[in-house]
Amino acid sequence: MSGFKTMALLAILTFIFLFIGGAIGGQVGMMVALLMAGVINFVSYFYSDKLVLKSYKARQLPPDHRVTLLVEQLAHKAGLPMPKVYIIDKDQPNAFATGRNPKNAAVAVTRGLANNMTDNELSGVLAHELGHVNNRDILIGTIAATFAGAISYLAWAMRFGAGSRGGSNQGGNLIFFILALILAPIAASLIRMAISRTREYKADHYGAKLSGNPLYLSNALSKLENWSKQIPMSGNQATSHMFIVNPFSGKAFSNMFSTHPPTEERIRRLKEMANNGF
Repeated sequence: MSGFKTMALLAILTFIFLFIGGAIGGQVGMMVALLMAGVINFVSYFYSDKLVLKSYKARQLPPDHRVTLLVEQLAHKAGLPMPKVYIIDKDQPNAFATGRNPKNAAVAVTRGLANNMTDNELSGVLAHELGHVNNRDILIGTIAATFAGAISYLAWAMRFGAGSRGGSNQGGNLIFFILALILAPIAASLIRMAISRTREYKADHYGAKLSGNPLYLSNALSKLENWSKQIPMSGNQATSHMFIVNPFSGKAFSNMFSTHPPTEERIRRLKEMANNGF
């Protein structure tokens, strides 16, 4: 996805934010939403990675940890700055990358991933995450997560606005209000999905080459998909697109608006790369 299309999608997220603000409080609500959108953009650029890591209670791994050493080897091979490496105390094997650029990047893995993957499989996953760093996906993904979460919060707040505005919401205004309440979170999910899906294929391709064998990542994805359905993960669903597989895929609503391409298709492409000598 080109940078122009990505910025266009973020502009639509901002518009949705303003749309809901207007539905809640008219012109005043829209102005407040515009101010909030500006703050969100600023905070997202400089601090969203820290906020996401904090929300999952991630802690930085020491330099001699197995995961840190693998990231160091792969980053050196890719010619990338060494990112900070974190671990999240979750049983479900999963991982994500965040940060505003390669010089300020972080890779986070769950305890389940660190404990249940072979070195080859773990290399495939970490190389995929470094693919997001190299392709500069990490900022756009984190900003999208921040906006999607804020939109969901505004939509939730609208339920209280509906009661307080009383008789002023009649006829067309009431229809507008209901449409905003129902459609805006759905639109945000669809945009987040569009931002994420093509980027996953590119990161898979990059990670397959960097790790040295597409089957490393292919085997890991097969395991991750099964575990994501068997071991539930708690967390903010607005961050689902940041993970290598959807950590909330066991929930029916998440499946309706999956932020990831089908894992079966990702595995098929990786196996095709291996068969073609990548």
